[in-house]
Amino acid sequence: MLPLLSADHRAGTLDTTYDNLRAHWQGKTDEMKRLEEENNRIFIDAYGLQDELTPEVPLKEITLTCNPAYSIKGDMTDETREERLRERTMKEFISYAVGCMFGRYSLDAPGLILANQGDTLQEYLARVPEPSFTPDADNIIPVLGDDRFEDDAYVRFRTFLSRTFGAERLDDNLAFIRVALGRDVRDYLTKKFFDDHSDRYSKRPIYWLISSPRGAFQALIYMHRYGPDTLNTVLTRYVRPLRDRLEEAVRTAQAEQVMAGASTAHRNRAGKEIDRLNKQITELTDWERDHLYPMALQRIEIDLDDGVKRNYPLFNGVMRPVKGLSDA
Repeated sequence: MLPLLSADHRAGTLDTTYDNLRAHWQGKTDEMKRLEEENNRIFIDAYGLQDELTPEVPLKEITLTCNPAYSIKGDMTDETREERLRERTMKEFISYAVGCMFGRYSLDAPGLILANQGDTLQEYLARVPEPSFTPDADNIIPVLGDDRFEDDAYVRFRTFLSRTFGAERLDDNLAFIRVALGRDVRDYLTKKFFDDHSDRYSKRPIYWLISSPRGAFQALIYMHRYGPDTLNTVLTRYVRPLRDRLEEAVRTAQAEQVMAGASTAHRNRAGKEIDRLNKQITELTDWERDHLYPMALQRIEIDLDDGVKRNYPLFNGVMRPVKGLSDA
């Protein structure tokens, strides 16, 4: 269970909950420091080393991950370290939320839930019959810049945040995360989450990012739930419908461009939007033809025992490259 969601620390808002957790971490750090210094005093007294050693232990040598003086390296102020700790904690919260979206974790049961090859929603429901937050059914979570799908990562995260800290405080909690991250949650999910996830798992990500070359389409999948039909589902349920919606958006923008009474500025904005959308349509069309469709036809099977290093490259051209994946 994520410490931030522990009943011992939970409060009405995310920021107060974080303050409670931070105080708990500080208490653990202070207690560890006290114990280490007490040990030092015992040994110094036992061996008569009072003139050679002191019992004090610098805070940076208290080797707890929750101690930012130790775990956050670099020459910076204590205030900056606290900001980095808050940012790291919110990233962990988002990562845990994504895990719950896939059924790897559950708000209603501790530990791993789905962690075997080919696990499905049915296996999850067998272990958690009445979940407070239901995992994604098809193991495909679009990660886009807008709400073109109801199971988009940002849409699902808002639902997760509402379940965990209340719908009535959703905006406040989103604002707290935005300040901690230094960016909007949607922006983080679309641009930074996968890189952070890959780093967290030492370049062996378990959530894989299906992506067209410039990200006109992106979707996360959980490797443990991957199946031979996954890419075909991505193609038929997401990529082609997305292209249809983009084409409809082009037609709407074209109508606005020629609308009677439209200002020059309005027409220029519509023209730029048409160009942007057409580039995405071309990107998706070429990517489907050259990579996604041929690979979907192959119905590739993976073996979890082969690990990420061997399985991920099977999808070159469809998955976002992971720099450092081929390193030992």
